[in-house]
Amino acid sequence: MAGKFVISKRKNGEFQFNLKAGNGQVILTSEGYGDKAGCRNGIASVKTNSQDDARFERKTAANGRFFFNLKAGNGQVIGTSEMYESDAGRDNGIASVKTNAPGAEAVDETG
Repeated sequence: MAGKFVISKRKNGEFQFNLKAGNGQVILTSEGYGDKAGCRNGIASVKTNSQDDARFERKTAANGRFFFNLKAGNGQVIGTSEMYESDAGRDNGIASVKTNAPGAEAVDETG
């Protein structure tokens, strides 16, 4: 089953997307966007930038867990992963984004 981008609306009215793997697990969450067009541009940016390993910023949180940011060419964060117990889990998450993002369809759940 293919991955998909799910567009939703936050309580504060901003739009966001989650990239979900084929199994339904969220592998990347966007920043908030003021409008749906910006959100869709963010999805397009993930599709493009996810194919460049240099765009993935591998990080360790203060609590010792691992995560990554996906950045655009201008250095802006376009998506953040879930927290992982190990750096290997984080690397698997990056591989999943690389695999799922390019062909993922966008599903708008905002109505």
